[in-house]
Parts: sequence; C-alpha cells; structure tokens
Amino acid sequence: MYKKTFLLCLFGACCMMQVAAGEYNASLFGIKSNGTTLNTRSIQKAIDHISENGGGTLHFYVGRYLTGTITLKSNVTIHLHEGAILLGSTNPYDYEQVAHNLTFIGAYRAENIAVIGQGVIDGQGRELAYNFLDQQQKGIIKGSTTYDRAGVRSKGVYLRECKNVTFRGVTVKNGADWTFVPDQCEDMLVDSVAVIGHAFWNNDGIDIVDCKNFKLLHSFVDAADDAICFKSHDANAASDNVEVRSCVARSSASAIKFGTVSAGGYKNIRIINNKVYNTHRSAITIAIPDGGYAENILIDSLYAYNTSNAIYLRIGARNTSRPVGTLKNVTIQNLYCEIPEAKADAAYPYEGPIEDNPRNISPASIVGLAGGHNIENVTLRNITLVYPGGGSPYYAHRGLSPAELDSIPEMPRSYPEFSQFVELPAWAFWVRHAKNVIFENITLKAKAYDYRPAIVIQESDGITLRNVLYDEPDKRKKQLHTYKTTNIVQE
Repeated sequence: MYKKTFLLCLFGACCMMQVAAGEYNASLFGIKSNGTTLNTRSIQKAIDHISENGGGTLHFYVGRYLTGTITLKSNVTIHLHEGAILLGSTNPYDYEQVAHNLTFIGAYRAENIAVIGQGVIDGQGRELAYNFLDQQQKGIIKGSTTYDRAGVRSKGVYLRECKNVTFRGVTVKNGADWTFVPDQCEDMLVDSVAVIGHAFWNNDGIDIVDCKNFKLLHSFVDAADDAICFKSHDANAASDNVEVRSCVARSSASAIKFGTVSAGGYKNIRIINNKVYNTHRSAITIAIPDGGYAENILIDSLYAYNTSNAIYLRIGARNTSRPVGTLKNVTIQNLYCEIPEAKADAAYPYEGPIEDNPRNISPASIVGLAGGHNIENVTLRNITLVYPGGGSPYYAHRGLSPAELDSIPEMPRSYPEFSQFVELPAWAFWVRHAKNVIFENITLKAKAYDYRPAIVIQESDGITLRNVLYDEPDKRKKQLHTYKTTNIVQE
C-alpha cells in the first residue's frame, strides 16, 4: 500500500518537473529588457534551446526587448505578458530573410508554435523603413525607391508553411512592410489579436496567403493599406476553409479584400459578423485579375460605416500568360453600409490617394469581363446601402444611351479598384458581365437627388430582383435600367 502510494507520488512529481522544465524565463538566457541591449542572438538561442529540448514556453515579463529577426521553431510558445514588448531594431542590417522574406518575427516549416499573452510585437516600422530607404538611395541595399518609398523592407510577422499555429491576445504593430503574413500555413488560429499597420506606405494589416483551415476571430485590424486581405501567390495553392468572425477592420484601402494577386484561388471562405469603419475604398472586394478562382464565399452580417464603397466584385486579365480566372458562388447577406460624401480616411497617417476623378460617388459593382467571363451565381440578400446622393451631371456624366454604356471601357489589365471606370451610370449598383445574380430584400437609399438611376445592369443574364426598395427624393424616377440583358425577373 505504502509502496504504491510512494510510486504514485514519485510519478506525479516527475510530471510536475517535466511541466516546470518546459517553462523558461527570458532572463535565464541573458535577455535584457532595458530597450537598448540588442537581444537577437540571446532570444534566438533561447528558442533553439527550447525546441531542441522537447519544447516549452519562453516567458517575457514587463520590459522592452530590443531585437532583430527572430525565427520561431517547432514546439515553442512565446508568452508576452502584459507590459512586455518585443521591440524591432531600427537598423536594416539586423534583419534576415525567413523563407525569402525579410521579417521581424518569422517561421519556416515549424509546427506547434504559438505567441500568446497581452504583450506587444512592435517593429518600429516607420523609422526602420526610412533607414532602409536611406541605404537604398545610397545604393548599398539594392531596391526600388519609387515615390521615395523603400522597395525593400522587412515585414512584421511572416510565417511560411507552418502547421498548428496560435496567436492569441497579443498586439502586432508597426511592421515596415506588411504587418502580419501567414503564407501557406495550415491549422492556424489568430484570436483576440490587434494588428495595427500604419507605420509606412503599403502597410497591409493581415494577409492570409494560400492558407488552409485558418481562423481569424475577435480581432482588430487597422491598416494603411488593405486590412484583412486574402492573397494567392502560388498557382498550385489556394486559401481553403478560412473563417473570419467577429472582427473590426479599418483601412485606407479596402477593409476585407481578396486579391489582388490571384495566382491560385480562394474557396470555402466564411466571413461572419464583422464591422468596418473609416475605410477609404471598399468594405468588400473580391478581385480575380491574374487567373485563379474564387468560389463558395459567404459574407454574412457585415456592418460598415463611413466607407467609400460597399461591394466590388471583379474579374480581370492582368496576367496575359494565364487563362482568365473565375468568380462564382458568392453570397453576401445581412449587410449594412453607409457611404460618406467626404473622404472616409481623412487625417490618418497614410491616407489613400485621391484618384479616378472627376466622378460622382461610385456604386457597388459586379463586373466580369467580355468574352464569356461572367461572374456567376451571386446572391445579395438583406442588404441596406445608404448613399449621400447628390450626383451631378455638371461634375461628371455617364448617360444611359447605348453609345454611352458601350463606351465604358473593359480595362482588363488595370489594377482592380471600384473607381477604375471613373463615372458610372448608377448610384447604387452597376452590374456588367454577370450571370445568375439574385437581389433579395434590398434597400437602397440616397439622401439627396442623384441624376443617375439606382441600378444599371448591362450585358448580363439571369437577374432576379425580389423586394428591392428605392428611397430617393425623386419618387417618380425610374430606378432600374437594363441594357443587353436577358432573363430578368422582378418580384
């Protein structure tokens, strides 16, 4: 009896020792929290040691831990306790490539990795980007300096081909390039994270690149460029089974965007119960300009305020060496969007450009490509769009005559943006080269008179309008105009 009890106690003590052995304080490895000591080699040694010895957790407590590139390794958790800041060096030469990308925090083909806690990853991207620019202008670092912007600079977090990844609770901010980039990762959870990316031009928030079984939950993203952005860089890969739920996004470009690079594709994507505000371009953009595909996409319960455009779905042909891509089976439902008259991102550090003028407020658009490249099977349900109205033909004009509608360019090779066609003939929705589109329970409101009708549909087939309500000061105006469109049903 006593022997059995002794053995059980010994076994329990061994288990406790193993758990304790997997917990490491940063100070154990000589890592300093004074904000001035460069800790790159010490932090990397700690991560390597933990990974090589069965895995565990590296704890950072209150302090500022200055470092260059850190590469996460398998079975290692970084726990940033409240008040702990991993602080990026402002010296460009403290950064290394991880899977061919300069980055602050990186990982390549690592498994079972995590960054958790209430601490901060701060890349100090603005000062770092200008230091990269200085070295590129002097010719020491090779790279483009178009518009006096550093073409080569480091990302905030870049993870490539990693599995079983968790980021929870932390703040990731001030990358010199894109802020947070999971690339071809599988089984990844990003939960209750803040991603803040307006340290420099082209700061995307989180770019989800060809990832599978990926969840972004309860997070906040504020970016100078696209906020929550799906990309597909590899023609042999795709984003598949991705969920974005209960997040808030703000952008000086688009808030929730697919593209622009669409080498592979996107499928089985669910974007549910999110909010967008103060966004310069579209609340939702799905763009297929480089081949590839987008299909089986659900966007449900999105609330957008002070956002310059609601929806932009687009097929292009920017990459002429590949077949034109496809965009189909998209449902957007329970959407409320208020479009402002003024610039939605005014006074942010890096505002979106004022471009494609003169034009009145652009409508939401579904735009395929001539030659049979239709956007197919789109359902728009329970949607309210509130526009300022006030479109004036004396500022910009696009009429409804066949010649005027035919004159709208195809622009297959242009960068896909809702304003690219300049003045459009509708104030709420413009549809061209689409097939099987359902409008159901739609309310379109213009606060002031607009010279254009609410909806223009051209060169399309199979359009159903069910319970579409128009609220504009001129109650007598015809609000639907169709051209070269077949199989239209109004209920």
